[in-house]
Amino acid sequence: MLRLVSRTGRHSQKYSKGRRLVVGCIPYRYKTCTEKDTENDELEVLVITSQKGQGMLFPKGGWELDESLEEAALRETLEEAGVLGKVEGEELGKWSFKSKSRGIYHEGRMFALLVTEQLDLWPEKNLRQRIWMNVGEAREVCQHGWMKEALDILVDRLTSPEHEHKEE
Repeated sequence: MLRLVSRTGRHSQKYSKGRRLVVGCIPYRYKTCTEKDTENDELEVLVITSQKGQGMLFPKGGWELDESLEEAALRETLEEAGVLGKVEGEELGKWSFKSKSRGIYHEGRMFALLVTEQLDLWPEKNLRQRIWMNVGEAREVCQHGWMKEALDILVDRLTSPEHEHKEE
C-alpha cells in the first residue's frame, strides 16, 4: 500500500559523525524516438524542483532509522517525485556535501532507479514540479555538483558494454 503523506522531522533520521545521512535516486527511462525510418531509445532522467522552488535536483532526503538504504531511496523518490521503479545495481556513489541552507555537512548516496510507474498523485505533488529531460538538460539545471557526478556515473554505467550485454 502506498503512503500519501511524507515523513517529516529529523528526530528519527540516521547520522554518522554528526553528518546527516541522505539518500536518493536518479529516476530514468528510455524514450523511443523515431527519426528517418529508424528508432532509437533516448535516455531521460527525472528532475524535481527544490521545495522552495529555487532550483532543480534529483529526489533525496533523510535516511530513517527503521529503513534499509534502498528502502529510504525508494521512499524519498516516491514522496518527492511520485515514481516507482526498480533500483538498478549498486549505489552510484557516496558524497560529502555542504547544506546550502544550514551550512553543515551531509553524507549523500544515490541509486539508479529504472522507472516502472509514474503516479498522478504523490505526497509532495503540491510542493514540487517534476520534469523529464535528457541527460544534457538535466546536467545543466541540476543545482548540486555531487548530483551531477552521480548522473555522470549513471550514464557511464548505462552506456558500458557490460550493461548492454546484460540487457540482451
